[in-house]
Amino acid sequence: MAKNQNVKKTIIFIICVFLAILSLFPFVIMIVNSTRSTTEIQQHAVSLIPSVYFSKNLKILLGKSFNPAVGFMNSLIVSIGTTALATYFSTLTAYALVVYDWKFRDAFFSFIMAIMMIPAQITMIGFYQMVYKIHMTNHLSMLILPAIASPSMVFFMRQYMKPALSLEIVQSARIDGAKEFFIFNHIVLPIMKPAIATQAIFTFVSSWNNLFTPLILLTDQKKYTLPIMVSLLRGDIYKTEYGSIYLGLTLTAVPLIVAYLLLSKYIIAGVALGSVKG
Repeated sequence: MAKNQNVKKTIIFIICVFLAILSLFPFVIMIVNSTRSTTEIQQHAVSLIPSVYFSKNLKILLGKSFNPAVGFMNSLIVSIGTTALATYFSTLTAYALVVYDWKFRDAFFSFIMAIMMIPAQITMIGFYQMVYKIHMTNHLSMLILPAIASPSMVFFMRQYMKPALSLEIVQSARIDGAKEFFIFNHIVLPIMKPAIATQAIFTFVSSWNNLFTPLILLTDQKKYTLPIMVSLLRGDIYKTEYGSIYLGLTLTAVPLIVAYLLLSKYIIAGVALGSVKG
């Protein structure tokens, strides 16, 4: 019996290692290709051996009106602002749906679920017209403020909060004289840390990689985010420098990896908490 369990553990371990390698393989290829020349990439698209053209690719990249500092700061401002607003106000909305018993609570939740079914591309025309009329097309705030209304995150936070938050704790805090925002900020938010961290990673990655909305709203090069700059990395009609494009993609992916490493422990804690409750 013990032997069979060891065999199963070994098989599971091998599968996990294989899946980890499979997940990391595209990132390794991207980083390696950022050090290779266009000719090398065209001749052998897949290689695990770095080359010596990193500095040349960087020079070409910076010569294409690609300003990584400007793009990085714009993307960072938009992504952090979007993540902060989305997680805080979605958790606050979920708090209202779970803790308070009001007449139209179920109808309001059904309305949120219905909004989830509407693709963002359908509302983009109306959103652009509104932004254009108020003369805010080249303002990063227009990429951040819509994150306040995030139906899918409200749904996730509500489903997590219902078993995680004890209403007795809220009632006890009220009896002790605590105000509602104090209860939410100092009691509810710490309990929701695993869920907030999970959604923060997804929101940050989605906002950082978002190309569609910034490409429509932004026309000023000083306001461009990194995805826009990478999308504009094209050579002339005769040649495209693939090495510099891979380098631009690598610079875009680094902050996402850092964000995941900083918040991954909260995801693991959330999984462990769910297994204990189960």
